[in-house]
Amino acid sequence: MWDAGQIIHRSTGFPQFKRYLDEQSGVPLQDLWLDINPLTGGERERLGYPTQKPLALLERIVNASSNEGDVVLDPFCGCGTTVHAAQKLNREWIGIDVTHLAISLIQKRLRDAFGPSVAIEVNGVPKDAGGAAALAEADKYQFQWWAVSLVDAIPFGDKKKGADGGIDGLIYFKPDGKATEKAIVSVKGGKNVGVTMVKDLIATVEREKAKMGIFITLAAPTGPMIKEAASAGLYKTEYGSYPKIQILTVEQLFEGKRPEMPWIDPSVFRKAKREDTSKQKQQKLL
Repeated sequence: MWDAGQIIHRSTGFPQFKRYLDEQSGVPLQDLWLDINPLTGGERERLGYPTQKPLALLERIVNASSNEGDVVLDPFCGCGTTVHAAQKLNREWIGIDVTHLAISLIQKRLRDAFGPSVAIEVNGVPKDAGGAAALAEADKYQFQWWAVSLVDAIPFGDKKKGADGGIDGLIYFKPDGKATEKAIVSVKGGKNVGVTMVKDLIATVEREKAKMGIFITLAAPTGPMIKEAASAGLYKTEYGSYPKIQILTVEQLFEGKRPEMPWIDPSVFRKAKREDTSKQKQQKLL
């Protein structure tokens, strides 16, 4: 102990055992945590979800209540902070949320944090046109949010049910690599669609001073709809021209077709910090 520097001599002449802080067990964690602050709007971690919790908070909870390889269940996973923490700490996890808006947000969050190849099994979302039709019939708002996510658009407004002014989503892009412009996304999940809906989209694009409009429809467009969209002409840039109004069916989106447009502006999307992916496994999102 003397050679290890654990004995010191006091002025009284009596030896004393020397203690080092890193050898002490410390104070047990209490139930009041003041060292992790709530997220503010300007923080990089913030994704825009109203009830988002700090990742550090969920990391502490997951670390304290589970071991690597354990299963973490979050039945109301919101923007996915718990599943993010579980993935980062090499836990198995299952996340559940009732809204397709949350599911699409979590998928993007995990891809940003752990890379596009992160293995996630997603259940409960449409896998074909039949599933999309069932979702549209059950809840048109959930269908709209799901469809908007297929074209990497940002859901419009405060995500509450109600009048949307003909706008279900927005796609921001940079036609010249500098100035950011926008495209209006309109989603229709009904069995009957008509040319009036395309005219309404054209009017909305003009009213909002947008450059393009994307019309997503579950049903096949009619001939007059296609003709009306073509009559809107082209959006011309120095790098190419694009149909100003584009109609895409859900079936086409399943086949991989996407809007024809200039470079999408990634700066408008909040991104999760990139994490180490060396120990990742496939997880489930329901």
